[in-house]
Amino acid sequence: MGCTCFPADAAALTMADSLRNVLNAVDHLVMQRAYVHTCHERRLDSIKVEMRRSTDVWKKYNLCGTLFYEYLHYQADSSLYYVGKKEELLPLLNRPDMKAEIHINRAEVYGVMGLYDKALEELQSVSPAKMEVGMRKYYYGVFCGYYGWKADYTSEKALHATYLQQAAQYRDSILMLMPPGVNHDIVFGEQLLRSQTPDEVIARLKANLDKETDKKAQSYLHYTLSEAYAASGDTLRQMYHLARTAMLDLETSVREYAALQELAWLLYLENDTERAYRYVACSLEDAMACNARLRLLESGKVYPVIEKTLAVRKEAEHRRTTIMLAVVGFLFMLLVLATFYLVRWMKQLEATRRELSEANDALQEEGRVKNAYIVCYLNRCVEYLEKQEQYRRSLEKLAMASKLSELFKLIRDDSYLRDERKEFYTEFDRTFLSLFPNFVQDLNSLLEDDARLSLRQDGMLSTELRIFALMRLGVDDTGSISHFLGCSLTTVYNYRSKMRNRAKGDKDSFEERVMKL
Repeated sequence: MGCTCFPADAAALTMADSLRNVLNAVDHLVMQRAYVHTCHERRLDSIKVEMRRSTDVWKKYNLCGTLFYEYLHYQADSSLYYVGKKEELLPLLNRPDMKAEIHINRAEVYGVMGLYDKALEELQSVSPAKMEVGMRKYYYGVFCGYYGWKADYTSEKALHATYLQQAAQYRDSILMLMPPGVNHDIVFGEQLLRSQTPDEVIARLKANLDKETDKKAQSYLHYTLSEAYAASGDTLRQMYHLARTAMLDLETSVREYAALQELAWLLYLENDTERAYRYVACSLEDAMACNARLRLLESGKVYPVIEKTLAVRKEAEHRRTTIMLAVVGFLFMLLVLATFYLVRWMKQLEATRRELSEANDALQEEGRVKNAYIVCYLNRCVEYLEKQEQYRRSLEKLAMASKLSELFKLIRDDSYLRDERKEFYTEFDRTFLSLFPNFVQDLNSLLEDDARLSLRQDGMLSTELRIFALMRLGVDDTGSISHFLGCSLTTVYNYRSKMRNRAKGDKDSFEERVMKL
């Protein structure tokens, strides 16, 4: 919904707040008018029931008059019907002087319905000279209204001015008959506006606002004030008093009115298009329901303009919404793609992280194995040096004692080296099995059932197991394995080929799997 633009000075801001509040109240009444009309019709139904039950002709006549008045600006056809009912009852009252009232009533209804020629016929059929003061004032009021309607209906400037002048003449006649009071000030204010003195009208009518309680009179006060502020160029206060008039119209179930549609046009000029559309649509519906042709014409002029502007704005908003939806859709697709690639990247990252973790674990395991073998190697080296020192001393003692035969015998004896090699392999086996206690079972899981290997009776590794133990430690060169185990290259090669041929699954990857045990 558009917003109404207001001046920025302090006084204007106060009025702007007041206008905003009263517009909100009008919005509420526009939405609730069906309920208000329902309540009004219930009241009318109760009057009809009372009229039908009454046996007093004068009371029935007055109740018909009440229904005529209540329907006048609510449903003109029904109002005209009850004028006919009054005319039917009039002969029973023996009041020929009341015949003029019937004609004026009918002229008033015709005026609301836009049947101005018929209204004029009814008014010309009676003579004001024969009327009492109250009736004559009513007659002048309807004639004034007639020329006001004709002026509003006419677009030709000279004729428009003529009708306004004739309305002013009847207004002068009304003022001559009307006693001082609020109604007199309202009519006098309308007359003063003809002479372009809005400030005097505003001062006079504002003094009546706080003390007047009748809603009909309040409605006329606010509407005349709106005209005065329009003449003085104060659009903000004009809108405020039009809104107050519209509130009173809607509260009292008036459906033939000018204030709401005039307010709609001003709101449209202030770019409050959606609210203006609601108001003019409400005016058009009410005018149709009342059968008020002039109001239909007035609303019909404004409605297409506001509707077209609103349609153009809605179309622009629809285009913007479509573009925004397309952009949002595109961004959503980008988000989906980004999310897809992010999830994929996260999975890859997680896989990489797992691989790194596994590699790190493997490195740590390899480090632990290497540390263990380094410690074992250092210890073995120290022990070997100590034994070599003892062996050297024993040889030295034999040489110094000139026991050459024993010396040569000891030098030629290779049992010492065999024992050292045996002890070296025993230490290797013990260290390896402490590091890889499940190695034999894991290796057998890679082999066919009839090719499985087992530890020797003393719990140490066999030559075949030592070959694959060295491979597990990363020594996969046949020459290195042969040198370490003190056996021929052919022996190592044959063992490796034999076990590879009896492996489960892919035989080419057998040794790689052994190295990962």
